[in-house]
Amino acid sequence: MSEARPPLPPFDADSAIAKVQAAEDAWNTRDPRKVALAYTEDSVWRNRDIFLTGREQIIDFLTAKWERELDYVLRKSLWSFGGNRIAVRFQYEWHDTQERWYRSYGNELWEFDERGLMTRREASINDTVIAESDRRYSAPRPEHERGPGHDIPLG
Repeated sequence: MSEARPPLPPFDADSAIAKVQAAEDAWNTRDPRKVALAYTEDSVWRNRDIFLTGREQIIDFLTAKWERELDYVLRKSLWSFGGNRIAVRFQYEWHDTQERWYRSYGNELWEFDERGLMTRREASINDTVIAESDRRYSAPRPEHERGPGHDIPLG
């Protein structure tokens, strides 16, 4: 049995924002094993057109992702919440081995168990080529840009 990962459902505005920020912080470590601890042992994912089940598949997926998506930096924003579910908008930037830069836009639907572990994650993502000079993010979110009022831009 995994340890609880507060905040726990049911979510209110503050706990949903905290859960989203915790996810952003974890993903910005680019440590697949650390990220996978936020999910149940049998968590199910849809990431674009890839379907995964369980932490080991999540770890393998994230390992390959961050070998391909270099200098990955992510921002997440709470879209909606209710009970044990949260909807998120996100953007991340990265480059490939040929130094081509991308901004990836997406939405995620999350569902949690009573311990605050994610049992289900569905992600829809689109990639846009950008110039390196158009990057918005070069490091994890600084403390002064966290919390309410620090949404990510639409475009």
